[in-house]
Amino acid sequence: MSTAVPQASVSGEPASLKAGWLRLAVWLAAVAALFFKPLAALTHYALTDENGSYVILIPLIVAWLFYTERKQIFARPTSADFPSVAALGAGSLAFAAIGYYASARLQSPDALTYFTIAIVLACIAGFAFAFGRNVIRQGAFPLWFLLLITPLPSFLLDRVVAWLQHGSADISAALFNLSGAPVLREGLVFHLSTVSIEVAPECSGIRSSIALLILALLVARFAFRPIWKRVVFIAAGLLMMIIKNGVRIATLSLLANYVDPGFLYGRLHRQGGVVFFLIGLALLIPVYWLLKRGEKNTQPELAAKPS
Repeated sequence: MSTAVPQASVSGEPASLKAGWLRLAVWLAAVAALFFKPLAALTHYALTDENGSYVILIPLIVAWLFYTERKQIFARPTSADFPSVAALGAGSLAFAAIGYYASARLQSPDALTYFTIAIVLACIAGFAFAFGRNVIRQGAFPLWFLLLITPLPSFLLDRVVAWLQHGSADISAALFNLSGAPVLREGLVFHLSTVSIEVAPECSGIRSSIALLILALLVARFAFRPIWKRVVFIAAGLLMMIIKNGVRIATLSLLANYVDPGFLYGRLHRQGGVVFFLIGLALLIPVYWLLKRGEKNTQPELAAKPS
């Protein structure tokens, strides 16, 4: 009579996925309890601040990434990777300490940024504790993608908005020149024959720009295998953020100047972000096809490749 002996993997006895999910659930519950106030503040930010409206989508995208790549990511779970847990836990505590100091001593609105980084690092540490190093390695992209929920600190947000403003103004000026319309430019202000417009921070298009960047990251991840192609496509996404906003500003200005000044305040101005987002997306398609030439469909190979 023979008895069944559990088979061990090369790297040691693998952790049960069911037990791993249970450990992760307990870990995440502890993280939620420890960071309850920052999580509540982050949720409020995502639901009320127009610059953070995309935040609520990031966890859903991460969950979808884990679901679509689950066979590859969870192919070889192992026991807890305590060095990674310790390193990530230390990082989480460090950012939490900075957040508490910024909140209590400096009264800084950027405290939420540090708390959010601490939460993300704590969550990744939970995966290292629940499933081990192999899962962390195979699931690196969705795990670090979670950092996109982090609100930009004010000093960085101001620089990004200023970059979008000036870049959009430059593209708008080029489009005005192509249109032949008489325009006098003074910095971020354009004087047309009947209207004057200023490329204000509210006109930076940061919301649709972030959405376009997130989409470029996802497409680069799944469509291209060489790192340089991913980098080029993401860089193109950054460029399209400026171009599509310049197209938006020039279009609304010319319509207001030659058709109806109400275009500067109407629905196309207030709710036309989706239209110009689609224009930016359309501008990315030629870049996609150019980079895709000669690129084999490697997705089945990646799914079948042992981790």
